[in-house]
Amino acid sequence: MLITIIIPCYNEKNTIKNIVDKILNLQNIELQIIIIDDFSTDGTVELLKNDILHRVDKIIFHKKNKGKGAAIKSALSSIKGEIVIIQDADLEYDPNDYFSLIEPFYNKNINIVYGSRVLGRSKNQKKTLIQLYRIFGNYVLTKFSNFINNQKLTDAHTCYKAFRFKILNKIQLIEDDFSFCPEVTTKFSNINENIYEVPISYNGREYKDGKKIRFSDALKAVKVILKYKYF
Repeated sequence: MLITIIIPCYNEKNTIKNIVDKILNLQNIELQIIIIDDFSTDGTVELLKNDILHRVDKIIFHKKNKGKGAAIKSALSSIKGEIVIIQDADLEYDPNDYFSLIEPFYNKNINIVYGSRVLGRSKNQKKTLIQLYRIFGNYVLTKFSNFINNQKLTDAHTCYKAFRFKILNKIQLIEDDFSFCPEVTTKFSNINENIYEVPISYNGREYKDGKKIRFSDALKAVKVILKYKYF
């Protein structure tokens, strides 16, 4: 199977080359790599044009900052793969987990796979107070999403989401920001598509390292779940 990797990127000059290197170093996997720069202002654009453009299949440059969801939507018309994987441009998620994400698709009845940070979490790993706060927040949001959508996910808001492209095409993407995650989870629930989960590794970063998602995004996630379920 050809696998399309979509990488939304915004101000990630310190990590984007590393993540591309990790993807290109994978063996025994056929990939199409699409990067969408969401109007970076930190030197990422220059790095993409000078060092990365010739190494990937396509780079799309936004002329203004629109958000993660908008970046994903910009890539849809360029997708050639049967399977689509969403990859953040930082180093929180490890491309070596692609093999775990892809394996369930050999079952033709599985159309959507999420990489769960919960299933892959080490209980012995020490965590900061901020990390514990985020884990609890993700737990609450996932429980809320499960309740509304009648699902049994452990990590509804993971970055690692993989879809058969034909299934992704069945829903119309609207949200431009991080609300892409609750939007797709809810819309797949609405069309009775089951989501399969596999454990993945996760190396969360802090705001000082460039982490962008905020508490306000969690509040909006609740609104988006309700919006697409009931309105």
